[in-house]
Amino acid sequence: MATVDYTAMPTDVITTSPIKSHDPPQMGPRLHRIRTVRLQQGASLRSVARNSGVDIRQLRLQEQESTDVRVSDLRKWQQALDVPLAELLVEPDSTLSQPVADRARMVRLMKTATAIRERSESVGIRRMAQMLCEQLTEIMPELAGVGPWHDYGQRRSLDECPRIVERTVSDDLFRHLAD
Repeated sequence: MATVDYTAMPTDVITTSPIKSHDPPQMGPRLHRIRTVRLQQGASLRSVARNSGVDIRQLRLQEQESTDVRVSDLRKWQQALDVPLAELLVEPDSTLSQPVADRARMVRLMKTATAIRERSESVGIRRMAQMLCEQLTEIMPELAGVGPWHDYGQRRSLDECPRIVERTVSDDLFRHLAD
């Protein structure tokens, strides 16, 4: 008579309750690498939302690796990040292609050069940073629109204003805080 080791057998639990929105996302197969590419390109969710016309909450859901994203949505990501569509798809044991990795490095370099140019108090340093920016745009013309790194507390353009600015706050709140 054979004995069975029940502790070695898998005991998967199957639930029939729906997944609630506050539950953490279930880990599934890795379907894409949108988030990896976005971070490597130095793009924020806010800038992708602005460039693609898609809500940030929707983008946050789409960039989860186990989310099955429609081809039309992948195309929006591709256009917003300015990378080949194939770079957003998962390939086993692969990193970003060399051209995309090089572009990400160039964007970071341009952000740094622009930040130095705009924030330096020395005329000589500003001039050298300006020459560096011009040389970078000669190499890669699409870098012309790249801005500097954001500072903590930096003023934002009207397009970047958070939604909280649109909400009114009662004067009673301030009176209560003053007491």
